[in-house]
Amino acid sequence: MCETRYAPVTEKVVEDLVSILGPSGVTTDRGKRAVYSMDETLPGFERDYIADVLCFPENAEHVSAILKYANEHIIPVTPRGAGTGLSGGAVPVFGGIVMSMERMNSILEIDKANRTLTTEPGVVTSEVTKAARDRGLFYAGDPCSGDISFIGGNVAENAGGNKVIKYGATGAHVLGLEAALPDGNLVSFGGKLRKDVTSYDFIHLLVGSEGTLAVVTKIILNLLPLPKCVTDLLVPMSSVESAVRLIPLITTEGGVIPSSIEFMDRNSIHNVEEYTSLKIPHSGAAAQLIIQLDGMDRKQLWSDVERIGDLCVKNGAVEVFVAEDKNARDRVWRIRKYVAEEEWTGSMPILSKEDIVVPSSEVSAFLARLPDIAKNHSATYNAYGHIGDGNIHITIFPDGIDPSADLHALAIPLRNELYAYVKRLGGTLSGEHGVGLKRKEYAGIFMNEAQIELMKRVKRAFDPNNILNPSKLVP
Repeated sequence: MCETRYAPVTEKVVEDLVSILGPSGVTTDRGKRAVYSMDETLPGFERDYIADVLCFPENAEHVSAILKYANEHIIPVTPRGAGTGLSGGAVPVFGGIVMSMERMNSILEIDKANRTLTTEPGVVTSEVTKAARDRGLFYAGDPCSGDISFIGGNVAENAGGNKVIKYGATGAHVLGLEAALPDGNLVSFGGKLRKDVTSYDFIHLLVGSEGTLAVVTKIILNLLPLPKCVTDLLVPMSSVESAVRLIPLITTEGGVIPSSIEFMDRNSIHNVEEYTSLKIPHSGAAAQLIIQLDGMDRKQLWSDVERIGDLCVKNGAVEVFVAEDKNARDRVWRIRKYVAEEEWTGSMPILSKEDIVVPSSEVSAFLARLPDIAKNHSATYNAYGHIGDGNIHITIFPDGIDPSADLHALAIPLRNELYAYVKRLGGTLSGEHGVGLKRKEYAGIFMNEAQIELMKRVKRAFDPNNILNPSKLVP
């Protein structure tokens, strides 16, 4: 796609935006612009990007009016949720307008009869979960960032998280969307229906499109019956290989689909202990698994727990710790959530954070090759993530490299080798964090020219002036 020549944000543009949103809905304060122009991507980018103006719409009509104005004047618009993204999806590459969705923060309806929840995009995901639970229902989308991320950002990235193995990623729970197109037109797709083949499946085209095709203004989510009982197992394993071999046995021999199977390698556990002063059982084990089981019948669930526990012991578990009450379960999951938090606040420079996904049958091969890839580039790493669905997060640290070295340049050959092996295994470069700005130039490793051209055609059809979140996702 040819680079668009964008118009500058002048005082007149700011005045026009104020006329749309009112004075409290627009700011050019540099400090605020800087904060709203970044996300949680580590490491950062080769240069800083900063919006020219921030807009805070309060309803769908505001979003529509901003986009209509920007499209007529060829000004780039970057939609932003909570800024918890890990791919630079909310970074304004060409400046222009950053449109924060934080004021569109109302849950509009919970319909028990149809088991749906209708929400604006700026609601924190955990509030969606709590609102459903308070009505005896269950929202099964569960990104690890649920306490801070917005549901709209989850939809834009098709966030995965802990419960994908049983319940699917965010897109599996989206029944309907209202969205503003780049020209300002408001459109609605789907609704409270669970079957609809009246047109193209625009819902699941927009889910995961990273804000490049439209800005979601309302979301209708599917809810499930709330599981009456939940139990977590913390399972230290004698080797990484035995941990990986155990995963398919839980279903094929144990006869159970867990709601979660999470993996943490020894380095991840040691870093958590150092960061938090927690004492984790058998922290010297090669790997630790968290296996979550849920259900409606306590007796049946406990039978499943015993069967899976026995299976773990027979297949390399050092021990099996059972967490049944909420406090114990929270302590188990705190370990997993601290893995990522330690990296955000740690003192070690990061060479690259990766989000690869491979077929479940190839996880063992990938983890076996990973030490050699890291060594080839003078690096060490932590590996953790959603092993039940083949999604492994890797944080790679420079080992013995001059701190003043150009880490961006050093990361390029490492990523090329890593991604080439992932492709050979039938995997891809991102399972849930998205392509965004960070991985855009590597997407061609996994797609041929015809696929890339098709993506460009779709982008042009929705956004012929290329104003909406430009320079993201599409190679």
